[in-house]
Amino acid sequence: MTTTTTLAELPGLKGTELGTSDWIEVTQDRVNTFADATGDHQWIHVDVERANAESPFGGPIGHGYLTLSLLIPMWSQVLTVTDTAMAVNYGLNKVRFPAPVPVGSKVRLTATLADVEEVRGGYQLTVSAIIEREGGDKPVCIAEPVFRFLG
Repeated sequence: MTTTTTLAELPGLKGTELGTSDWIEVTQDRVNTFADATGDHQWIHVDVERANAESPFGGPIGHGYLTLSLLIPMWSQVLTVTDTAMAVNYGLNKVRFPAPVPVGSKVRLTATLADVEEVRGGYQLTVSAIIEREGGDKPVCIAEPVFRFLG
């Protein structure tokens, strides 16, 4: 589900669940590419044989920050502001990773618009973002990203 709106309508959406993204699979190739991009080659992520033998999770898991980075493509499926000239990531108020993401899992985002503040040229949105794992019993990432939508 995607919420499609205009800049002027954003304040009225405060407190509204905006939608849920499609599932994204966290493959070993995606994990390895992220490890190469960030320099984080910890064995629990990239050494499949060792992770299968020694990991308390039963195999390799995705990086927490990989999961967080997937918030952006999932976010683009949740909210569309039709008349914005520019949207930027302004930062994060908090982030937690309550559960691992085993390689091969699928994750998706559900987002609620927690706050809307007027800023010069547009609005600042604070979002309650919950990333869940298909079949998981608790979220894999809980975040509070802040975006600016400018006209």
